[in-house]
Amino acid sequence: MNGPRSSFPPGPYPVPFRIQRDAGPRRYVLVNEGDEPVDGVTLSLLGAGVMPASAPSTLLPGQSLEVMISAHDLARSTVLIVRWFRPSGEEYLWRVSF
Repeated sequence: MNGPRSSFPPGPYPVPFRIQRDAGPRRYVLVNEGDEPVDGVTLSLLGAGVMPASAPSTLLPGQSLEVMISAHDLARSTVLIVRWFRPSGEEYLWRVSF
């Protein structure tokens, strides 16, 4: 028999990613530093930046995804949105400023 369900959300979940910004002037690397695989990883931009389209990816712990982003004054004009699913099926979004 299951106990009563809590109405409280689950505890904090740290973003499992790190962005390597030193890969080049327009090249960024998204690294899964978490302890679980993430699925359906997609990247999108808000603002004036452009990047090549890519299919959703699965990243195991330690794996990475490279992205090329171009924009005039990237730090002021563009935001990267990372979307992924945990093994439980929960969807997450992470907003990355340059």
